[in-house]
Parts: sequence; structure tokens; C-alpha cells
Amino acid sequence: MPFTIATWNINSVRLRAALVTRLLREEGPDVLCLQECKSPVEKIPASVFKAAGYGHMVARGEKGYNGVAILSRLPLEDAGHIDWCRRGDTRHVAARLDNGVVIHNFYIPAGGDVPDREANDKFAHKLDFLAEMRAQFADSRPDRAILVGDLNIAPREDDVWNHKALLKVVSHTPVEVEALGAAQEAGAWVDITRQDIPEGQLYSWWSYRARDWDAADKGRRLDHIWASADIAAAGHGSRILRDARGWEKPSDHAPVLARFDL
Repeated sequence: MPFTIATWNINSVRLRAALVTRLLREEGPDVLCLQECKSPVEKIPASVFKAAGYGHMVARGEKGYNGVAILSRLPLEDAGHIDWCRRGDTRHVAARLDNGVVIHNFYIPAGGDVPDREANDKFAHKLDFLAEMRAQFADSRPDRAILVGDLNIAPREDDVWNHKALLKVVSHTPVEVEALGAAQEAGAWVDITRQDIPEGQLYSWWSYRARDWDAADKGRRLDHIWASADIAAAGHGSRILRDARGWEKPSDHAPVLARFDL
């Protein structure tokens, strides 16, 4: 069952429902994972997405913050979630396709502005979240699984516009990169985007603060598609839909897509 999966931090699914339906209409992914939905589940405009051909949804949400949703035109079932760091945050949800593949949709904490665990509780939360992911994957190594989402870390030097300039900036600090790498290694996850596009600068996020984000091009690759080692060879066709960052009233993230022949 070949399928295309997309991941996108939408930064309010209700505010940008029209952008979601545009993506569904123009790109037609079989599965779309959204982060930072900022909506209780019952207020996500599921009927709008159903009318676009996406009649299946698994989601976790809360008012004004966080929130993750998996929209699909393929049948899927709710595969639960983990309450990472036991805060009640809606930062993870999983769904199972009919072929047995489990999709994990993550929204890892951004971590605030100060990359210091002692001085910044948000950064401590981020590191604790990553440590729990590592422990979970080490305890129960995933198989036939895909992990996507806004992981809020650009791990490689060519995942940011200027490696040296961002070494002390949250999302690219060595401690974060190491923690994400440890979680990835514990689960034997394969970075599908970089499997397909091994060289060159790749970004999926550009700050709202830039007057002309496109010309400045000071981006970071914060959004990821991973696959468990047993199905990683089936992943291909990776791309980042940069143009979506320039749509009217956009998210500051662009969708990331990949195809799986399973």
C-alpha cells in the first residue's frame, strides 16, 4: 500500500484551515500530520477536511496551546499517546494504518530562548522530553513505524543557515543535537529526508521576524520524517514545500513530505 505522508506545524489549525485544505487539494498526501493545532479536538474543523476527502482523524488537543492531529484519506485507528514528562501536554499522538504501520506525530517543546537547564525551565523540559523519548525507544525499539513532527531541533550543520552563528541558539545547540541523536539512535530511526537528500542546505522553518524571509533565507530544518530501520528502505521522494511559507497568512513552517512503498 504505497502512501505519501506530510508533516506540518500549522500554528493554529482553525486559523489556517484554508491553508490545510489547499495543501490537501494541491499536494494530495494520503496522511497529513499537524502540530501546534492550538485547539480542543472537538473544535478542530474536521468536517472541512472530510469534505476535502480526509474523513479519518486521530488527534489530541487543548485550548490555545500544543495539539497534534493526524488527518487521513486512508482508514486508521487511534494507537494512543504518551504523556511525556507527565504534564498533560498534547504533544504526541499515534495512529495505525490498515497495513500495520504506526505513525507517531510529535511536537517537541521549543525550549525557550536561553539554552541553560538551570536558568530556563522550558529548556529543561525540552531536554527531559528528549531523554524520555530515548528511554522509551531503548526499552521498546519500534518496528513498522514512522515518526514525524516538529522536533524543534536542526541537527546537522547544513540544517541551519549558519552553523557557527547558531551554536548557542536554542534548536541547534550541541546538547540538544546530542539528545535528539541519542533518541534517534535508541530507536534505530532513519532520517528519511536526509536519506533522500544527503547533501546541501535544507530548511523547513523561517522566522516571522524576518522582513523578507525568502530573500534572507535564514532557515532551520526543524520538521522531520523518520522511519524505523525495517521499513526505511521503502521511503523515498522526500521534499520540503518551501512555497507554502509564502502563502497568505502562513505558518512559519513549511510542510515536509515523503513517499513510502509499503
